[in-house]
Amino acid sequence: MNDYHERLANLLLEKNNSISHNQALTWVELLWDDFETTSAKAGREYQGSEMTEKVVRQWIEHYGEKLHEFVAENPKYKHYLEEDEKKLH
Repeated sequence: MNDYHERLANLLLEKNNSISHNQALTWVELLWDDFETTSAKAGREYQGSEMTEKVVRQWIEHYGEKLHEFVAENPKYKHYLEEDEKKLH
């Protein structure tokens, strides 16, 4: 799964230079989890990591350049995407 996340995070960084690598990984994890959770709640049969990667890739292609703006409108997610000053070098 880490390979999927890393590929998608790199794609997101190509689309959006307003976020860090760690933030891109967090976005990918949030989007990945959201898709799989929503699908499961809807009673859909699990279609594997390849399908989840495809959907998350589409979201990044369409919305990636503006994802950082989402936090301003949805403070509920802000704590997921804040940088930890202790980890920055």
